[in-house]
Amino acid sequence: MHTYDVTALGELLVDFTADGTRSRLGNLLFEANPGGAPCNVLSMLQKLGRRTAFIGKVGDDAFGDMLIDALRVQGVCTDGLRIDRSAPTALAFVRTGPDGDRRFSFYGNPAADRLLRADEVDSALLENSAIFHFGSLSMAAPACEAATRAAIETAGRAGALLSFDPNLRPALWRDTNTAKEKIRYGLSRCHILKIADDELAFLTGSSDIDAGISWLRERYAIPLVCVTMGARGSRAYSGGLAVSCDAFPNPQTVDTTGAGDTFMACVLDAVLENGLDGFDGEKLYGMLAFANAAASIVTARRGALQVMPEKAEVLRFLAEREREI
Repeated sequence: MHTYDVTALGELLVDFTADGTRSRLGNLLFEANPGGAPCNVLSMLQKLGRRTAFIGKVGDDAFGDMLIDALRVQGVCTDGLRIDRSAPTALAFVRTGPDGDRRFSFYGNPAADRLLRADEVDSALLENSAIFHFGSLSMAAPACEAATRAAIETAGRAGALLSFDPNLRPALWRDTNTAKEKIRYGLSRCHILKIADDELAFLTGSSDIDAGISWLRERYAIPLVCVTMGARGSRAYSGGLAVSCDAFPNPQTVDTTGAGDTFMACVLDAVLENGLDGFDGEKLYGMLAFANAAASIVTARRGALQVMPEKAEVLRFLAEREREI
């Protein structure tokens, strides 16, 4: 029995999201929401009854204190969280453009999350986890890249499944070729992959999902691959199986930040439930439907880490959609 179901490493930051209102002077107002893809994943897993831990770094400042408190309230173990007294906590400003795409502006040069060192990684957490989850952003700076690689090696030696989400943010990379190189490293090590359609196109040069998956699977032997496609739903590939599931459009959508992370958490929950080799077509579809539903619920809420749905809420959402069909 592992102490933790999932341990994740990466960024923990404050997402400043436009809340749709303006000050009395007409200035756009932003709300400070705890976030960071790996921690969003852990928060949703906690809602699903899983035991989680986080490895990362924040600054010795008010934002760092806020983030630590937010993780603890969610129930995530913070034993692996370090505090840097020389750099600020990472901040991200998120705005949604007229086309619906999100624009990210990151602050902190460097921010504390990029300064996590290999010798600061808590090996005990990794050695006692069923799954280790990581993304590409922790490989965008030398120190944290070394920490990420060390964590992958430690978790792999301990027999943990390795889960990867590229979570591409071009603004945080010095060039796209470097981003591709680090993402390819993650692909070469993982057992579970969640990749968005635009990330697949970035890697392969093709916007055709089937062509992109063929390119991916010819090069990397990843047992479970999930592709998220926004309003077009999602797909899962396991062994010789390929399963698709429609999205659940939410007319109350106000913020898509964290939707992919919510989906990722539900995939990991399904792996913990079924085992990596325990999926048939029905179970893959059930995993996708649950993940799509949870992601849809989150889009109707601002922020992500603090507003993840309970399992019962997701099941009610699915039941209501079934009755509407």
